[in-house]
Amino acid sequence: KDAGTDANTLYLFNWTYYTPDSVIAKFENEYGCSVKVDSFDSNEVMYAKLKAGASGYDITFPSQDYTSIMIHQGMLREIDVSKLENAKYINPRVLEKAVYDPEMRFSVPYYMGAAGIAVNKKKVSGYDKSWSIFARKDLAGYMTMMDDMREALGDALKFQGQSVNTLDDAALYAAAELIRKEWKPNLVKFDAEGFGKAFAWGDFLVCHCYPEIVFGEVAEEKQDAMIDFFIPKEGGPMYIDSMVILKDAKHYERALQFIDFIHRPEMYAEFLDAFRFPAYVNPEAAKYTKKKPMYRAEELEQCELKKDIAEGLEKYNDLWEDIRFSAH
Repeated sequence: KDAGTDANTLYLFNWTYYTPDSVIAKFENEYGCSVKVDSFDSNEVMYAKLKAGASGYDITFPSQDYTSIMIHQGMLREIDVSKLENAKYINPRVLEKAVYDPEMRFSVPYYMGAAGIAVNKKKVSGYDKSWSIFARKDLAGYMTMMDDMREALGDALKFQGQSVNTLDDAALYAAAELIRKEWKPNLVKFDAEGFGKAFAWGDFLVCHCYPEIVFGEVAEEKQDAMIDFFIPKEGGPMYIDSMVILKDAKHYERALQFIDFIHRPEMYAEFLDAFRFPAYVNPEAAKYTKKKPMYRAEELEQCELKKDIAEGLEKYNDLWEDIRFSAH
């Protein structure tokens, strides 16, 4: 169904909870318009809905591989960067990593982040900030890794000095063997969502995760004493979520205003504070943040963007099935 075509409304199709209500309210106030948000929980869902003909949306927020696909399939409108006065605040290092659209012709980076490791520092000590923590037999039965093949295999690949996008059979096999023989025997399981609560309760002591999931389950006053979240020194797979304007957007100028508003440093700071994210994409915003981020922006330097590896995904699938269903 059509999201709508009201002249004074901007229609966003966004990840759940990804833009703070306070920021949306301030935009509505300043521009005398209303913003309607529909949400999705995966790139696949967003893409399928648009492909099935959902129209009326102005802006959506794909991750890098889907941004690339949507550019190639002609699903996006070109962005008039000359109208984005806050584009100057976007970190050139992020655009360097955004190899699919380094000039922001079709996409403006919203957030760049990575999964890492959360450790219960009250109960675990003397660890190296490395993926090798999963090989520690003394922590067997208290650790989980994400049930996500590109993430888990990507971690093992980076640990062995390889690219997270490699299609080299020997490199992939070696990474799969590392997980199967050295890491998996120490894991409770590969977990997609329950680990946040289990970490908060003290059942899991080491979790491979997106930090917001663990921080979201631990009371704010306990976070700093309990959680050490880091991105391992070897780096890992990384994502860039971007703001894009859809081909049939009815409110192009308003969409540009919204994208520009998000990158006004004091507005971007509100977004960062909502998630305790570091100010890597818009370093100027760090001057306005009120909360200490969950990890340091520099930790993203060693990370590598997950690319759309097309047919190569089959190789990952096959190895991942073997890992998940092999006995310890």
